[in-house]
Amino acid sequence: MFDLIVCGAGPAGITAAVYAARQNLKTLVISENIGGQAALSGDIENYTGFQFITGPNLAKHFEDHLRHFDVELNENQSVSSIEKKSDLFRVNTGEGSIKSRTVVVATGGKPRRLGIPGEAEFKNKGLTYCAICDGPIFSGKEVAVVGGGNSALDATLQLTGIASKVHLITLNREITGDSIMIGKVGNSDNVEIHSNTKTLEVFGETFVSGIKVEESGSEKNLDVQGVFIEIGWVPNPPKVKFESGEILLDKGGAIKINEHCETSIPGLYAAGDVSSVPERQIIVAAGQGCIASLGVFKYLSTKKFN
Repeated sequence: MFDLIVCGAGPAGITAAVYAARQNLKTLVISENIGGQAALSGDIENYTGFQFITGPNLAKHFEDHLRHFDVELNENQSVSSIEKKSDLFRVNTGEGSIKSRTVVVATGGKPRRLGIPGEAEFKNKGLTYCAICDGPIFSGKEVAVVGGGNSALDATLQLTGIASKVHLITLNREITGDSIMIGKVGNSDNVEIHSNTKTLEVFGETFVSGIKVEESGSEKNLDVQGVFIEIGWVPNPPKVKFESGEILLDKGGAIKINEHCETSIPGLYAAGDVSSVPERQIIVAAGQGCIASLGVFKYLSTKKFN
């Protein structure tokens, strides 16, 4: 029996676990990986305390901080569902189920799909959603990045030193995102920006050999060997089952929370990109993990369990 089970080990989940450990709560963290989306970021220049740090390096700092405390960590596991009966939660994974008095859901997000022909067929065959994971595979090759915000800018900047040429394709008339990143992309010699351009199809034989786009009203093919889809993330909540009541989601599929990171189910909290927080930033997720954990402590301090 745990006082708290944290689902996810990104910035929100790790922060929640650290704060719980400092309150001497018996805590378990269940996660497929350490660092979450932060570990997939490239150069980070807006996390307080670090003028410059890479995503993997920041994730390593998070992990080191977590392992400093007496927190159990089940790695390479995913939460399939959460149930609540009476006052207790049961968190189910592929390895079995575990009981806890409270739960913090910090399972982050998953890549948003384009939903075009060839996307599913060529996934991991030249089409990917992670530049930092798969970028080195495309050394010296011509690639395309689809997206128009910070995720696309980050991927493009990572690929400029790897690929021979990067096509940045966006539906928008102009690239949006941090001005510093926009400037760096604009000054890159091997980046071609395709504004007001719709990606129609990914094609090839065994592997990607090109994409079809509609640019300024005209269709054409771009010969690329790699396609990176960077159009943002969608919330990734686990399935939840309760005897009474239900967990409320917003129209985007995120778990609705209040200012204390409480969900519609007492004892269940959510933090980070899986929640209805309006801003998707590493520092915001970490702050929410703190709020959720403090809420857990107050809940346990006032609740009488049968």
